[in-house]
Amino acid sequence: MKLIYAIINNDDSHDVSSALTKAGFFTTKLASTGGFLMSGNTTFMICADDENVDEIIEIIKERSRRRKQFMPAANIGSEMQTAGYPVEVVVGGATIFVTDVERFEKV
Repeated sequence: MKLIYAIINNDDSHDVSSALTKAGFFTTKLASTGGFLMSGNTTFMICADDENVDEIIEIIKERSRRRKQFMPAANIGSEMQTAGYPVEVVVGGATIFVTDVERFEKV
């Protein structure tokens, strides 16, 4: 048994949730905020049998997109302090952690 944590941009959250539900996987969703750009994310917690982990990760990969976004350089801690010039950063996609579950009980 595994516990999958998937941190996903809010823009992709609905698509990921719908695809996982359609495939028969149940999730718990938590609202979260990224530390770098302070943007909204959704953290999915998914308990799965070992043989389903790759399928779940594939669903998340298919539904989580990376995007380019422009930010003022001052917002991302640039040493040059050129706030007038935007810096392109990549946002979105997913960060996924898979951990072992030693014990699982529904009470």
